[in-house]
Amino acid sequence: FLLTMIDIKPFIRTIPNHPKQGIMFRDITTLLKHPLAFGATIDALAERYTNQHVDKIAGIEARGFMIGATLAYKLGVGFVPIRKIGKLPAQTISQDYALEYGTDTLEIHTDAIVNGERILLVDDLIATGGTAEAAVKLIEQLKEMLLHVHLSLTCQTWAACD
Repeated sequence: FLLTMIDIKPFIRTIPNHPKQGIMFRDITTLLKHPLAFGATIDALAERYTNQHVDKIAGIEARGFMIGATLAYKLGVGFVPIRKIGKLPAQTISQDYALEYGTDTLEIHTDAIVNGERILLVDDLIATGGTAEAAVKLIEQLKEMLLHVHLSLTCQTWAACD
């Protein structure tokens, strides 16, 4: 069955003032620990992208790894981690971005994506969009086709994000 945004909302915990005052942090660990809700979420995403000719899924550190790698397995495609600066061991390219509470940098291995591959970018939540935008720019720097950006939850879903 398809799990809608409203169906998963009870499985997402909100932690006020984390990591700093005024931020409403959406904690997906409560979704991850519920096998039926997490499984239905992955199944719904897999159903959406099964016929989209995805070659690899890129996931943004760290919560995007959990959803992205699981979805990659379900779709039978590779997974590409997009990590914070200094975490990847081989040659990388980087992109700075703004957060609600500061700035940071993301990196991707230069050999993570082969020319012409269709990439699905997955993360768990979008708040300001800065992290996803930085990840898109990294994939574009590698001159690959970004198939779609899928954010499992959007801030617009949550009244507290306003």
